[in-house]
Amino acid sequence: MRKLIVSLLVGILVMCLPAMATEFKVGGVYTAWAQSQQAFTLKEDAYDHNYVVQMLRFSVQGIANDNLKFVTRFDMAQGWWGVDNAIKSKIRTGTGGGSALFDFKDTNFLLHVDQAYVDMTLPNMPVNLKIGRQWYGVGNKLMIDNNYEGVQLGYKGLSLGWAKVSEGGDGTTDNVVYDTTDPDLVIADNRDADLYVANYKGKAGALGYDAFGFYYKDQSIEDGDAYIVDHLQFFRNKDAATVTQLMAAGLAANYKAGKISVKGEFDFLTGKDEIHDLDLSGYNVYANLNYTQNDKLSLGAVLGMGSGDDANETGFTNVNKLRTSGFFYITEIWEDSIMPDEEGITPQGLGAPNVKAYRELENTTIAQVNATFKLMKSTSVFLSGSYIMASNDIKADDGTLSSDLGTEVDFRIQHNVYKNAFFMLRGGYFIPGDAAGYLINGHNVDMVPAYELKGMVTYKF
Repeated sequence: MRKLIVSLLVGILVMCLPAMATEFKVGGVYTAWAQSQQAFTLKEDAYDHNYVVQMLRFSVQGIANDNLKFVTRFDMAQGWWGVDNAIKSKIRTGTGGGSALFDFKDTNFLLHVDQAYVDMTLPNMPVNLKIGRQWYGVGNKLMIDNNYEGVQLGYKGLSLGWAKVSEGGDGTTDNVVYDTTDPDLVIADNRDADLYVANYKGKAGALGYDAFGFYYKDQSIEDGDAYIVDHLQFFRNKDAATVTQLMAAGLAANYKAGKISVKGEFDFLTGKDEIHDLDLSGYNVYANLNYTQNDKLSLGAVLGMGSGDDANETGFTNVNKLRTSGFFYITEIWEDSIMPDEEGITPQGLGAPNVKAYRELENTTIAQVNATFKLMKSTSVFLSGSYIMASNDIKADDGTLSSDLGTEVDFRIQHNVYKNAFFMLRGGYFIPGDAAGYLINGHNVDMVPAYELKGMVTYKF
């Protein structure tokens, strides 16, 4: 199947890419965050982080005509203020020379390319084709939200995609490597992990909807590990399942009538952990309601529930997603989780890899009420309160069970300086329940609330 796809792509590229003049379009965003994060491990004086981080992101399009362009997105000057991430060669390697006096003088991480692909609509056909490293996602970013190399084809409201999630090894071979002295012992399995995605976007009056599904298969499991979770290069929570095969179907919808707007999603997942011979399953339910009372006040509510593991069973069999970058948002602290997975560089909440709590709706049942006040033309305030439980009990190291994750209150104050530039002050205060301590630390001894204060400046261009 993959060989057929590659052959078709080569033919299409040869037919559809004559030499053309190119017009460049550049956009992007600059953001700086000043953050104070306290007690994210729920322990007194164990987590005291105060720092500033910034990112300059460019989005570049090379446009030949209305039907043909390339797209790339890359991050520059992304890093923590005051940290040298590339020291000069005399210190780094012990070598010298005149240039060692000034080389590698970077105070931020080097260039990071997020996306690079060609986007074309085929001649005389309503078919769009995107080839290269691009964003893959479904619904509200609960199950897939990541950049992969692959192909996505769009026809009217239907899109189909294939992505090479993992080549299997650091090379081009797909061979399984056996020990020369023991032919039954596998040294390395270099086969691929692939993702196939389908999405249909439709509309019926005021109702918009997306019906989607995906199939994921990791073949590189004969050596006893899998891409998810063994090769993600970042930490997941202690209940995270090993995924070698996964299928999912979901429906997301949004509706607006007068002052009321609603969006929501339901997902069901089923799969296998073939390394440990386990069947996987899970679900997500999400609803976000908003009522605009007038131009000064809107009221909202968020309800979410994701499946979890039975704490009395052996092995981790719950699965709520394939892979995400942590951009699904309900609270400032609990499930917020952007970090150096792919898009981010700094921990944004307890779901980040340095704390390893849950992300999105993993084993989480949450109810939130919120309100947005417009104080003046350029200034708004958002306030929310959330009650959070584990959908299934979480087990402490001593076997004690609890489902009480905690409560959280959050705020955001945004002031628009210009149409495309704003200041923001935001933060949250999370009061942990016993289950949060069991998840993060294995116990509930001497827990303290976690809190965060964050100042931001953002300029979009």
